[in-house]
Amino acid sequence: MLPKKTLLATAVIGAMLATAANAETLRWTRSADSLTMDPHSQNEGPTHSVNHQIFDTLVYQDMDVEYQPGLATEWHVKEDEPTVWVFKIREGVTFHEGQSLTADDVAFSIDRARREPADMRGLLTSISEVRAVDDYTVEIETHEPNPLLPNNFTNLFIMSREWAEEHGVEEAQNYSAGEETYAVRNANGTGPFRVESREPDVRTVFVRNDDYWGIDHYPMEISRLVFTPIESASTRVAALLSGEVDFLQETPVQDIERLANADGIKNEQGAENRTIFLGMDMASAQLRTADTDDNPFADRRVREAINLAVDANTIQRAVMRGNSQPAGMIAPPFVNGYSEEMDEVLPADVDRARELMEEAGYGDGFRVTLHCPNDRYVNDEQICQAVVTMLARIGITVDLVAQTRSLHFAELPRGEYDFYLLGWGVPTMDSEYVFNYLYHTRDGNHGTWNFTGFSDERVDELIVAMGQETDEDARNEMIAEAWQIVHDEIIYIPIHHQMLTWSMRDNIDFKVQSENTPHFKYLRFNN
Repeated sequence: MLPKKTLLATAVIGAMLATAANAETLRWTRSADSLTMDPHSQNEGPTHSVNHQIFDTLVYQDMDVEYQPGLATEWHVKEDEPTVWVFKIREGVTFHEGQSLTADDVAFSIDRARREPADMRGLLTSISEVRAVDDYTVEIETHEPNPLLPNNFTNLFIMSREWAEEHGVEEAQNYSAGEETYAVRNANGTGPFRVESREPDVRTVFVRNDDYWGIDHYPMEISRLVFTPIESASTRVAALLSGEVDFLQETPVQDIERLANADGIKNEQGAENRTIFLGMDMASAQLRTADTDDNPFADRRVREAINLAVDANTIQRAVMRGNSQPAGMIAPPFVNGYSEEMDEVLPADVDRARELMEEAGYGDGFRVTLHCPNDRYVNDEQICQAVVTMLARIGITVDLVAQTRSLHFAELPRGEYDFYLLGWGVPTMDSEYVFNYLYHTRDGNHGTWNFTGFSDERVDELIVAMGQETDEDARNEMIAEAWQIVHDEIIYIPIHHQMLTWSMRDNIDFKVQSENTPHFKYLRFNN
């Protein structure tokens, strides 16, 4: 989806006038906490969900996943300069600690996010310069025309330059190195909630920001937001049933029906903009954990055998209890470039998979370790357990290491995994985001989540070109060609597009958002 060149705030939020007369406390739980409060350190869903309560972005996606003005009131490509985007910054906005928002804070934040070690930099590689033209105008120049630039800002949070300099956090936290900075546990945003207290992985308390620029435009009915991550699925559900929490994000699939029938509780459901898949190191000469002296994943026939042995339909039925959509590609239907043909899931074929293993010289199989988070995606550990069983049928003995996502997402970027589970959402709603992160040759800026070692000159050319092409038809042809190449090579093993269920008290009016980002400023209570 290509953004409109100009989008006025008054056209979008003018009709949303509401009061906070019925403000209440909301107690929120999910399986995982934010990895860090540094807004540019990690490009990761639960981290963004927390930061969206505290910080604002220039552009954001509302509960209908429509692009809306945030700290930018309008944006357009500069006349006669196709490589320059102009963003008008909202006036009269203050940070929680009292600093006034200016274009300088925006320029500082974008520059901070596009430098190492910020994990957001992969979205910003097209930028050559950011300029604060005056107090409320920012010009962003790109190396080549970039029609998707505003789409890339939906999770790009704006910080106060003054605050960052005061606390020595001008650079983003190096999460993989375990760096500890002031911004990891403290935050100063312009968003709808302020942080009152925080105990990582235990409890974070937010209070409504009564000086919020949008206080008169959004319901803002929550006066106090208490976030308690609970790793155990059964404990989360019990907390909702007992009245200890009010809103449960990512309801365990085994409890959906139970909660639907419970007094005083309701479910909201919908498709999530996220695909779950397996990745493999296909480039190393020898795997770290395999009992071979070479790399079986380097052989396309082995990858095809794994693809035929991993039965996504059985996982949907037995593990997800119908709450998933088996996938053939790593792009859900929301995304520009999605192909029904490529997303078709072939029936599992163990006999053919065994033949391919034999042809590749691995008829006796091999042993390898699969790393999986156990608190990030819906039934992630159970999915991996099913994969272990399925691959055993073709002679691949899999040792499963399932661990908390804080470890998984610290070790994975260091290239320590031969075989891993990952999920990928596409906030830009365009295939370029998938390709840029997962398929481009890893070069420091591009391919930052490509841990497979896959590298293809033509695919890299197409990725760069699709980020610059303004002709929609030509651009879509590039996207289709790139998808065909990576689909034929079987770089990843798609499993399913994730479905979402949120469970809550029945006096709450709050529908599922497909990015799985609850913007609590929209929540209403039906009292």
